[in-house]
Amino acid sequence: MSPLLEIENLSVRLPVEGEMRTVLHDVSLRLEAGRTLGLVGESGSGKSMTARAVARLLPPGAESSGRVEFAGTSVLDLRGPALRAYRAGDVAMVFQDPRAHVNPVYRIGHFLTEALRMDRRTGRRAAERTAVDLLAEVGVTDPGRRMRQYPHELSGGLLQRVMIAAAVAVRPRLILADEPTTALDMTTQADVMRILDGLRREYGMAMLLITHDLELAGAVCDEIAVMYAGGIVERQGSERLSQDPLHPYTAALLRARPDIARRVERLPAVPGRPTSAYEAPEGCAFAPRCAHVRPECREALPPLRAVDGAHSRCLRVDGLRGALLHTEGTTAP
Repeated sequence: MSPLLEIENLSVRLPVEGEMRTVLHDVSLRLEAGRTLGLVGESGSGKSMTARAVARLLPPGAESSGRVEFAGTSVLDLRGPALRAYRAGDVAMVFQDPRAHVNPVYRIGHFLTEALRMDRRTGRRAAERTAVDLLAEVGVTDPGRRMRQYPHELSGGLLQRVMIAAAVAVRPRLILADEPTTALDMTTQADVMRILDGLRREYGMAMLLITHDLELAGAVCDEIAVMYAGGIVERQGSERLSQDPLHPYTAALLRARPDIARRVERLPAVPGRPTSAYEAPEGCAFAPRCAHVRPECREALPPLRAVDGAHSRCLRVDGLRGALLHTEGTTAP
């Protein structure tokens, strides 16, 4: 089956303090229609920038190379009406902070019906009826009254439900969910993800889910891609990844998860600090923090190679496989 979204060797550079700096390098992903792919990793690893590249929402001055194809169409080559149609109908984005992406001077009804009214075949009243139905579908009580309210009158959880309703209003083929539950309490997080995943399944949409939460990614996603320093270091099915990680960074993230079934004095943290793509050393970017590093790891960037249907960017994957989760070493030699 041909993938709905295919990214190959994507690199992005941004102007920072007068010089171009790499923030993404050699990112390759595939996502089929109706499936969910999770992007996980520490802050600054390139997750959100990858989603923005797919949506063509990169900052001014950004330079991109490689290939991003949506249903066989080159996204990086879209211009004018074709780009507007792609953003308005094919792809929708749910941002992590809804208050930063909703115009505070417009009512909720205006925000929800804006995309619907772009289709000239949909009249104002029909768009309003659709918006009310959508609010009810995402669990917003008294949707008619909410349509007349302003964003500041809604709680964070309600406003994120509004964002989800706006995203699915035009039945996009792909949803880009950029940490949609970050600013919410645990109970609301669960409700929002249940609604979002339920709508995705109901309408047969694909979803690219960006999250720090490995437990959430494992529960919702068919496949998980782990990012570090602007690149993919591992990609495999979510169940296999949690049981048999193929990269030391993935294993370190898994070991750092809290577990309600056991009591520990302190969670094992990943040593050192996260590395940005533009400051990554020669060779493996994770080498300065890796307990399994060898001299050859520092010589050249390892390729992302196939391993039994999964992918890993570790030179030692064959020797370390099956033992990474049971290795207690947390500092590089």
